[in-house]
Amino acid sequence: MNTIREIAQVLKKIRSATIFTHVRPDGDTVGSGMALCRALELLGVNCEVVNEGEVPEKFSFLTGIDRIRSMPSPESEVYVCVDTSDEARLGELQHAFMRAKAKGKTTVNVDHHVSNTRYCKYNFVRERASNCENIAELIEALGVRHDKIISEYLLTGMVTDSGGFSHSDVNGDSFRAAAACADAGADVNRISYEVFKKQSKARSQLYLETLSKLRYYFEDRLAISIVEKAALERYGLRQDETEGIVDFALTVDPVEVSVCLMEVKPEQYKASFRSKGKINVNEIARAFGGGGHVLASGCMLFGSKEEVLDRLQFTVSQLGNL
Repeated sequence: MNTIREIAQVLKKIRSATIFTHVRPDGDTVGSGMALCRALELLGVNCEVVNEGEVPEKFSFLTGIDRIRSMPSPESEVYVCVDTSDEARLGELQHAFMRAKAKGKTTVNVDHHVSNTRYCKYNFVRERASNCENIAELIEALGVRHDKIISEYLLTGMVTDSGGFSHSDVNGDSFRAAAACADAGADVNRISYEVFKKQSKARSQLYLETLSKLRYYFEDRLAISIVEKAALERYGLRQDETEGIVDFALTVDPVEVSVCLMEVKPEQYKASFRSKGKINVNEIARAFGGGGHVLASGCMLFGSKEEVLDRLQFTVSQLGNL
């Protein structure tokens, strides 16, 4: 694996770059991509950020968020992946990325997931509460000072991926990185409101309906919520507006693992896992071909709802010793 200074040296020599972010973009991948892009632009690099889908509306308060493109420029000198553990997490963009990589394009990977496969030519992977902490260190190594815009990108990623600095992997480095952003003008109150508190009436109704049907297993140590596709359509909501549902069950005292199943299409569910700490949900997600963090991971599951629930219960009970 490369050091952050080695990654910085690679980026200091380039004239153009495309920064890839992961599917169903969250605050950490958006913040990582946009912050690094601005830092490179301040160094005179022609830069763009790409994502396969739509960026959630809740990030629309960030400056320049509408610049995120859906396809990478083939002329870019370097392809950089941020907050992305493997090529599959790029979604449809993985094909363009892998073709360019096979033809010899320089690729860079800056990530914080324990499941990262080191799939680029240059890789920096350090487990932290958010990847934006890694990007902040990289920007410092590039010799770029945080301005208010960069700091708002970075703090958005730090706040969202750390659960408002409440997760067990938050440490002194997390707060020092956040303090640097606040000192440069980032408004943590505004960011917290936009990403955690602000919601539509329809979203609140979906939450109430979904959480009222929580299923508990193994003496309430496992909780599973299910977001039906029909419910999303009934309330006129997008898939990204379900974020946060999986976290609720962890507030229930006996629960050790919370799972949210979101129906993508018939017999296909996106599973999001959360753990209080005793159980490694990355191992559970990996059993289904996914991955992520020890405390937060995800994967895709296929089959009828009851088949998926049965496989989930069995796997969690075996790997989590429930």
